Amino acid sequence: MTAVRSRQELPLAASPLGRTIAETATDIWNDSCAVDELEYALSYGAVGATANPTIVVDVWNKEPGFWRDRVAALGVKRPTATVGDLAWAVVEEMSIRGARLLEPVFEAQAGKQGRLSVQTDPTLFRTPVRMVEQAVHFSTLAPNIIVKLPATAAGIEAIEEATYRGVSVNVTVSFTVPQALAAAEAIERGLRRRDAEGLDTEHMGPVVTIMVGRIEDWLKVVVDRDAVTVRPDALPWSGVAVFKRAYGLFRERGYRARLLGAAIRHQYHWSEFIGGDVVITLPAAWQRRFNASSVEIRPRMDDPVAPELVEELQARLPDFTRAYEPDGLAVAEFDAFGPTARTLRSFIGSYQDLLHQVTDALIPNPDKKR
Repeated sequence: MTAVRSRQELPLAASPLGRTIAETATDIWNDSCAVDELEYALSYGAVGATANPTIVVDVWNKEPGFWRDRVAALGVKRPTATVGDLAWAVVEEMSIRGARLLEPVFEAQAGKQGRLSVQTDPTLFRTPVRMVEQAVHFSTLAPNIIVKLPATAAGIEAIEEATYRGVSVNVTVSFTVPQALAAAEAIERGLRRRDAEGLDTEHMGPVVTIMVGRIEDWLKVVVDRDAVTVRPDALPWSGVAVFKRAYGLFRERGYRARLLGAAIRHQYHWSEFIGGDVVITLPAAWQRRFNASSVEIRPRMDDPVAPELVEELQARLPDFTRAYEPDGLAVAEFDAFGPTARTLRSFIGSYQDLLHQVTDALIPNPDKKR
């Protein structure tokens, strides 16, 4: 399930990101389902897109009048629908719009590229059966949908079952080598079950995300919270080191899922992964910044992080070691790990913001002047 395509057939702009896609095995996805941002990404050859509850709210805030009107219309059409029902209807509409833009790539690449990620309800992170049910439903919205499931303890169970049921998954809420390996193993179990029953796996495109910026964010919190002194040039390499460690293990073990780098914070989260058979998902602001840069486009994925930086991080920050070592965390410890807890709280908060937006569209605030 590795990337197989003729890159010369893709529409490419003369830009650093376009060259990354054209000249290496590395793919770029757009970190948003907003139509204008996705169109920009596609102009230089991006081959996928992703979303999460925060991104959905951002898309709403870019077009608030449009989405308020859509909710009002849906409310009339579905008079007994709950606020949650209509919120998910909005998510589905946003996703279908983005998926349509990617369909030409999906068709040209026989399902290997051109997918749009939809994230399951973040409040279900403890409930595998309901996660799987929602994932299966989302996979029917368009042929090129890929469904995000979290690398929580319950999420690992859901990842295997959703894969077995034919859903291409994008593992999210994932920050560590142990999470990435557990997710990849769950995907393999699901694929092997399909293989044993003669079901198609060749046209599936699972990916395992490592949110490289969020593990770095967490270590910065730990440094300040615990008054730890660490080399300032070491922290920006923490997410890079975790990703490269996972990439080596994925190749060694022959997993069919690809790694995806997300939560970009600086250029290393793009430039250090160039050349790897991986995906990098970039928000529009970072795409424009990188396209305007003078960073040399050359393969760096196999360049190791300086050993002294890894040693510094391991000596000073036990949570880096937990993230970096393959056995650093048990599956039962995933949910309580700092970046997981922070990200789950953030995604659930954004989902609640979406519910508030839908509520305001359905029930205008009488205290506000219109």
